[in-house]
Amino acid sequence: MKNALIPILGFAAPSGTGKTTLLTQLIPRLKQHNMRVGLIKHSHHNFQIDKPGKDSFRLREAGATPVMLVSSHRSALITEFATPTEPSLDDQLKYFDQSCLDLILVEGFKKEHFPKIELHRPSLEQPVFYPDDASIVAIASDQAIDLEREIVSLDLNNIPQIADFILHTFLNKS
Repeated sequence: MKNALIPILGFAAPSGTGKTTLLTQLIPRLKQHNMRVGLIKHSHHNFQIDKPGKDSFRLREAGATPVMLVSSHRSALITEFATPTEPSLDDQLKYFDQSCLDLILVEGFKKEHFPKIELHRPSLEQPVFYPDDASIVAIASDQAIDLEREIVSLDLNNIPQIADFILHTFLNKS
């Protein structure tokens, strides 16, 4: 990723595996270690960040792009793609302010090549990704699994263990 100015780490798994749930537990744990964490989430859906009837929605519908919403609490940048196409993570990193961050976590973009932790729940009967994706650096599962290649194995339900892996192994923090 040529546009990654800081470490990025993804979480890859089929829908329904618990990526968002894990991240909502992991991020506060990393923040306890004074890590400044950003997140990029890939969606396969046509989402709306603003609502019909609101000024920002009306201005975007009128043809303004990008539209930036700003308040004293947060900002959001909405850009329409001229031709709907799957975005690349590297292209999105150009627009992501990395200057005040230590780490960017990524949910999705599982087919792109950057370091990722795969989440796996054998009970969902989904195939694993890691044998065909050398960029997967660890697998977190809720059950012991037979591994096809040497890879770090983590307990999906052990948030401190996953945080320690990220801090000590991935980010080389002591």
